[in-house]
Amino acid sequence: MLMVALFATIVTFAQDKMYKHTGEKLDVKIIKVAEFTVTFTYPNETAEQTIAKYAIAKIEYGSGRKEDITEKIVVSSKDDWEKVVILEDVAATVGLKRQGEIKGKTAGMLSYRTAGNADKKSMERLKKEAAELGAPFILLTSEKDSRLSTQSIKKGFAYSYK
Repeated sequence: MLMVALFATIVTFAQDKMYKHTGEKLDVKIIKVAEFTVTFTYPNETAEQTIAKYAIAKIEYGSGRKEDITEKIVVSSKDDWEKVVILEDVAATVGLKRQGEIKGKTAGMLSYRTAGNADKKSMERLKKEAAELGAPFILLTSEKDSRLSTQSIKKGFAYSYK
């Protein structure tokens, strides 16, 4: 009878393993996997923690099931700017490291660009600035497109893996 109780206790406390893109492995209990985040608790704690899915490579559940969460995005130079991902929700940055504020803008009145091209060019400049920092993510904080000119200004924060 004691063996059954001991076995039941061990099964009840089976831990999940969360592997971060930084190489860190965490023994946790996964509570919920949502659109942008994963909620979990540490062993012997009840306080729920949240981390962005972009920070996590995979989860191995105590049941034995494995789930790939996101692929690591490697940005090693300005030439990798096309790999940079625009994040749409601040929740997607939890567990990532803020590298700094960045800005991408195009010229004003005297330009041969159309408004659409100006928007593309300012986004490209924003992504290149993030790539120079080695940051694979941008959280946009401001977008201004002038209706009177072809100027486009985008601001945001660059994020990388911790």
